Amino acid sequence: MSTPADRTPLLPLSHATLASDPRLLAAVRGIGVRRGFDYTDDAATAAMLEERRKAVHRAGTSAPGWIGALLIVAGVLWPLFFPMVPAMSGRPPALLFGPAVPLLALGSWLWVLVRRRWKRQLLHPLLAGYREVIGCARAHGVPVTHIPDWLVGRTQNSSGKGAAPIPSYPEAAAAPGPGSAVAGPGGAASSDGAASSDGAAGGPAVVAVPAKPPAVSQYEAGADEGGWHDEAGCLLLVAGAIGVAYGVTQDVPAGYLAGALVPLAIVTWLAGARRGRERQRLREEATAYVRALAAAQAAGARVPELSPVLRKLLAEETGRATE
Repeated sequence: MSTPADRTPLLPLSHATLASDPRLLAAVRGIGVRRGFDYTDDAATAAMLEERRKAVHRAGTSAPGWIGALLIVAGVLWPLFFPMVPAMSGRPPALLFGPAVPLLALGSWLWVLVRRRWKRQLLHPLLAGYREVIGCARAHGVPVTHIPDWLVGRTQNSSGKGAAPIPSYPEAAAAPGPGSAVAGPGGAASSDGAASSDGAAGGPAVVAVPAKPPAVSQYEAGADEGGWHDEAGCLLLVAGAIGVAYGVTQDVPAGYLAGALVPLAIVTWLAGARRGRERQRLREEATAYVRALAAAQAAGARVPELSPVLRKLLAEETGRATE
């Protein structure tokens, strides 16, 4: 899912996907000429995206940002806690609150500086060109597997267009001929789940998209279900302990009945542990499936658009690789 040397990255668009529509391929090559980069070269595009992703991440998490955050916190806390120092009692208000102003000003300036550096990296010409490529693909009805949050300047799993949204273009007319790609509601680019490795050249090689395992569908169906077993187990344990303690201290035998909540809490915890292990197993299955899609894409398959759950999983795995 991430981009170490032993893993294949899943690109938003591959050469095979771009080549499914000759008009789109020509437009992308035109963008590449203007930007001085070949966006139809999957290996070069993957390396460029990884390099720019790291640059954007470094720009947004640099030392001035942390220093600015500390200065802002110090400026906010200064008027609240410094007057509590006995040596400062009776001093003029300007002496008590005055230092907060330069702290806040310097911290804000550092944050603005970091923001400008981050935005400069985000608007790099090669990234801007790739966003144009994605916009053209959308206009031609070609499926985009996923759009990384960092590429458009969004925080992970947030909503909105981001600081650098994908440009919108007028919808292109349907491509003539049987070789054109028409994206359906599910985002698939062809009815048989496979694609020619180079639609423009009419190459005979066909690479099938891996079938989605039932475990992955199960993960997608239950990914948003929240865990409640730990909280319920704690509540049952506390309620049982309070009931028994009340029965002992107040000499109320009925309070001892609350002791039955303790084994119930243990059963709840065990059920939660089993569910957690099952969710982890399904997550690993989904991770392996996305990696299989990436490998198939590298081999020349036109990979369909990922579901929102798999896009979130991909973003989380990429975030872990960055950390």
